[in-house]
Amino acid sequence: MNDLAGLGDYLREQRLSHRLSLRQLSELAGISNPYLSQIERGLKRPSAEILQQLAKGLEVSAETLYVKAGILEHHPEAESTTSTVRDAIAADPNLTDRQRATLLDIYESFTGADPQR
Repeated sequence: MNDLAGLGDYLREQRLSHRLSLRQLSELAGISNPYLSQIERGLKRPSAEILQQLAKGLEVSAETLYVKAGILEHHPEAESTTSTVRDAIAADPNLTDRQRATLLDIYESFTGADPQR
């Protein structure tokens, strides 16, 4: 699967999981409905700026979209960093359970990290 088709599929999955129509996401991201449709179908390559707007509208990491679009390379060491951050939060004796959960939620919202890891 080429980068554009993979990106389009990912965007569609994210949009549907957020229960957004094409029109709603295009309004959130500030791009035209037809252009978003072409991106989802793998017909257009969006700029980094458009990807950033889509990431904001979908509440996902822009870096994830850059990797899907082939703008950035996937770095497996980032996954080990994610585990390290989670482990550090879990092991900190100065945090309550609620604080740990809140920090993990915030971390995952900023990084787009999978909370099941």
